[in-house]
Amino acid sequence: MKPKFSAVAFDLDGTLYPNRRLYAKLLPFGARNWRLLIAFSKAREIIRQEQEKSPTSVRPDFYDHQARLTAEMLNAPSDAIKQKIETLMYRGWEPLFSNIKLFPHVRELLTELRAAGLKLGLLSDFPPRAKLENLGLAGLWDTVLCSEEIGALKPSVHPFNVMADDLGCPPGEILYVGNSRRYDVAGALQSGMKAALLARRTGSPRADFTFSDYRQLRSFVLK
Repeated sequence: MKPKFSAVAFDLDGTLYPNRRLYAKLLPFGARNWRLLIAFSKAREIIRQEQEKSPTSVRPDFYDHQARLTAEMLNAPSDAIKQKIETLMYRGWEPLFSNIKLFPHVRELLTELRAAGLKLGLLSDFPPRAKLENLGLAGLWDTVLCSEEIGALKPSVHPFNVMADDLGCPPGEILYVGNSRRYDVAGALQSGMKAALLARRTGSPRADFTFSDYRQLRSFVLK
């Protein structure tokens, strides 16, 4: 039987592995840098609010803008905060992923999807490449994208459109898999893709498919 889609794309954090496993490892970091984490989270929320007001906008200066917003809340120099975000968070967290376990059946599903001839994509709101290396998932993808590098966070349609172009597939033939209704499901649907939601409770009013076990996703895509 022909698969329902030409490509399946995934979010990374909280979708391919449980977020709680990372959070447990980040407790010491959070205790030392809680003000930075709170300001960083608020800065990203401001960026999403800006995107809602101007849906067609893309920021080539995303990292600088994010640092400026974070620095304003901390009353600190923007360049110093940008360096902290890079070294402490982006690069500093990456080694932790070598000891994080994936959700059950993720690796098997990705291998089967490739064997069935589907293209695989990954789109994350954080730099994903080193994480994939440390998780043992590098080399499986037709495209790996970071929405920050594109200049807009999910649920902006821009990262999803770039991913569709990279995969060489019409959006309607792509299934995007994530764990967030607000970011993953909303962004995928707005771009014309189908959406699958990883959630404990099945039956999302918006997602095309909701699952709690990757074997369920396998059956949805391949049967």
